[in-house]
Amino acid sequence: MVLELCGDWLRDGATPEIQGESGDQAPSRYVTDKLGAFDSTLPAFILSQLRSIEKPTLGAAQWKPSLEGLPPNLLGLMELALAVPEQSDATQKPADSSELTKLGKGSIEVWVSVLAVAEFTGQSVLALGRFVTGGARFRARDFWMIVQECGAQALPIVSLISFLIGLIMAFVGNVQLASFGASLYVADLVGIAMVREMGVVMTAIIMSGRTGAAFAAHLGSMKANEEIDALRTFGFDPFDFLVLPRLLALVLMMPLLTLYANCVGILGGMLVGAAVGIPPVLFWNETLTAVTLTTSLLGVFKSVFFGAVIAMSGCLQGMHAGNSSAAVGQATTRAVVTSITAIIVLDSAFAAIFTVLDI
Repeated sequence: MVLELCGDWLRDGATPEIQGESGDQAPSRYVTDKLGAFDSTLPAFILSQLRSIEKPTLGAAQWKPSLEGLPPNLLGLMELALAVPEQSDATQKPADSSELTKLGKGSIEVWVSVLAVAEFTGQSVLALGRFVTGGARFRARDFWMIVQECGAQALPIVSLISFLIGLIMAFVGNVQLASFGASLYVADLVGIAMVREMGVVMTAIIMSGRTGAAFAAHLGSMKANEEIDALRTFGFDPFDFLVLPRLLALVLMMPLLTLYANCVGILGGMLVGAAVGIPPVLFWNETLTAVTLTTSLLGVFKSVFFGAVIAMSGCLQGMHAGNSSAAVGQATTRAVVTSITAIIVLDSAFAAIFTVLDI
């Protein structure tokens, strides 16, 4: 069998035309009199043709096809290519289009995620128990540094968002209430909405995108650099040393940030009230009348659970991240999406519970 090669074989050139049948055996020699310029396209074509041929059963490992007639430069490339055995997983496999298989794989992934969340939650509870009994070990300096990152350094963005939320609610409320001559009740609207829902929810979303993502990125980078394995080697529990201080810091700071956000949001509503003719003193007195102690404590109560969810989501994704920079980015994205979703679900559950309890 003879294989004749003609014309140019270039990656950016015309597609080669194949005439004749390759048969079931390798060419015994090649004719290259009319062969022009070529690049890696030609040796790749020849190699694919040779590997598609069924090798003899006896002596398959020592089987070598004939390369007679190839020019010296192409002959050297082919000898190097044939010297390396083909990996079994190197060929591209066709995608599985079975819907049942996709459903099964998706169900397995969901189940694995549920187990990971359950395991991480149990480890968090055990770590809190060790902390209460004095058995947890972590550096106090790291804890206070995380408290500063979660608390004082988050005040500017919390102030801006809460102030604007208070402004928006006061503007929207005044447009509707002014039609009934009840502009004063803008204070009730802003006060109750901020302390009961908007203050804690907006603060939690801000902390999810700011602090939860930072937790995931930090722990993911440590895992990629094998620093977490180094902690285990030195006898430290990575959960106590890395996750516990972040969990405690965010649970401690979220109620304080929520109270601060409530005050700033009411201040923003008061500014709008002053602009539409409601004196600040009257606005404040109406707010104190509408907002009871029970109502004001509902948001603070929810903030504790929101802080725990944000910290656990960020740390969970960071501890389970892959060992590459791309995996760290994916873990950060998953941490933000997971924490925000969990916050909305929890807030809905709390709203239903408070409605049933008539709070």
